[in-house]
Amino acid sequence: MTITVTFIRHGESEDNLKGIWAGWKDAPLQKAAAAEFFSNTKFDTIYASPLLRANTTAQAIHGRQQAPFPSFIVTPNIREQHFGVAEGTTFAYIPTEHDTLDELFAQGIYPVLYHRDEKFPGAESLNDLALRAEKAIMECVIPHLQSEEVAHIAMVSHGLCISELVAALLRLDPDSRRDTSYKGLLNTAWTRATVSIKEVANSSEGLPPLDVQVTHVNVAGHLDGITPFTSDSTSENSEARKFFGGGGALAEVALSDERPKM
Repeated sequence: MTITVTFIRHGESEDNLKGIWAGWKDAPLQKAAAAEFFSNTKFDTIYASPLLRANTTAQAIHGRQQAPFPSFIVTPNIREQHFGVAEGTTFAYIPTEHDTLDELFAQGIYPVLYHRDEKFPGAESLNDLALRAEKAIMECVIPHLQSEEVAHIAMVSHGLCISELVAALLRLDPDSRRDTSYKGLLNTAWTRATVSIKEVANSSEGLPPLDVQVTHVNVAGHLDGITPFTSDSTSENSEARKFFGGGGALAEVALSDERPKM
């Protein structure tokens, strides 16, 4: 029995374009073109982040589904990475040689962090996000496998979180490929995987190894002809878009093949 999981990044947010740390902070949302695109895709369950930019996108997709309508479940486990005291402040672009992070934080300067265990005060690190992504996979994907019913589920989330969700799913398949990047997602772009339980003789108790096949990555053809909030293409705004898509030069640490440490 195989289930299909489609990961969908939210519609474009104004904060994505301003270089603002927008983890759990909400902002106005561009109308998602994804709703029309997915109107002919039958989902059995739609899981949504509670944050406005993803939740509104998920509701738009749900509203264009055909009866019987899919279940709509909001889960905080697929929220974006939380940036703590940096929420709502602008990116700081600083040279390699700089004050210590604590000294920068004391000055209200919040630079991009390059290591998976680094975080702002009151925030999540990428490793914290990865652990939350594992919980989300156990909450949203595994029960459908255990029900032994064919299902297609959507997870409407955020760029950094989706990068970690895909990585968490792949870690459950000991034979999965790790040479493809799942970062740099465009707004409302989608990535898809099929998931089934491997046939393993004498498997131990607990969750058996999975067969995870990523079939589509960052598909965004439905965005052709869509006008974004702004035409600003400065390098900083361009990098901000890439970062919150889970990619870009400032987010090379955004995906881990290894299970995060507790």
